[in-house]
Amino acid sequence: MIVKHTSRQEILKKLRKKKEDRIPIFIASAGSGLVAQLLEKAGVDCINTFAGARLRANGMGTMAMMWPILDSNKQTLDYTREDIMPAIKGDAFVCACLNPNDPLKDMRMVLSQCKEMGAYSASNIGPSISYVDRDSEIYRVLNKSGITLDHEIEMLKLAKEMDMVSIGLAFTMEDARRIVSEAQPDVFCFHCGTTQGGLKGYDSGENIEQAAERIEAANQEMKLLKPDVLLIAHGSALVNPEDFQYVLDHTSCDGIWTGSSTERIPIEKAVLSTAKEFADLRFPNS
Repeated sequence: MIVKHTSRQEILKKLRKKKEDRIPIFIASAGSGLVAQLLEKAGVDCINTFAGARLRANGMGTMAMMWPILDSNKQTLDYTREDIMPAIKGDAFVCACLNPNDPLKDMRMVLSQCKEMGAYSASNIGPSISYVDRDSEIYRVLNKSGITLDHEIEMLKLAKEMDMVSIGLAFTMEDARRIVSEAQPDVFCFHCGTTQGGLKGYDSGENIEQAAERIEAANQEMKLLKPDVLLIAHGSALVNPEDFQYVLDHTSCDGIWTGSSTERIPIEKAVLSTAKEFADLRFPNS
C-alpha cells in the first residue's frame, strides 16, 4: 500500500484557496480506517486522528481519553499508521491530535514519526489541559505537576518549525488568546465543548445561537492577534448540518470541524436501525 504524501505548502495553498473561493474548510475526526475512507470520499480536507476518536470507535465516550486507558500518543501513532493511512488515497491530509504533556516522549520524536507516516499536521487536542475546568482543584493539581498549556503551545510552535501545519485548539478565550498569540497556528479551532446528541453525547444546555455567539467573539479576537489565521469551530450544539450551516451564516468562520457528528452519531443510527430490522425477522407462521 503506497499512500500519496503532501507538504505544508500544498496543504496551506489548498486551504487558502478554499477560503478565497468561499468554500468552507472541512475537518473531520476518524477513529477507524473505514470512517476515514468514507470521509475522504465525501470530500473532507483534513482527517483528524486522536485517542478520543479511537476510543469512540470502540464504544466509549470521547472523554475516556482523559483517563489512563493506554498511552494516548501511542494510540494515535499506532492507529494512524496502521488503520488510517493505508485506508485513504491521500486526497485529504491527516492531522494527528497529540498530547504534548506526555512525560515519557520527546515531542520532536513524536512529530517526526507523524511526518514519516505521512501526517503533515498536528494539533494539541489529544487530550488538552483545556478540557479541564480552570477553576477546579484538579486543574490546579495538574498544573502543579507539570501538565500545562505551555507544553501545548511549545508543540504547536515546534510543528511549524518542522514544516508541519499547526492546528491550535482551545475551549476558553483565555487559552485561545495564549495559543494564537504565542504559537501563531495556521488554523485555530474554538471548541465549544463535548458534542451533544447520540448515545454518548453530553448536553451542556447550550443552544446553537449561544454557541455561535461564543465562536464569533473568539474569532474577532483571534483575527486581531493573527490576521491570516484560518478559523473553524467545533462541538457542543454543533451537531447536524443545519447547526453548522447556522455557524457559517452567523460567524466569520472559514470552515467546520466535525467529530461525533460524522462518525459516532451516524454509526449509532445506521447500525442500530439496520440491526433492528434483522432482529425483527421471524420464521414463517411464527
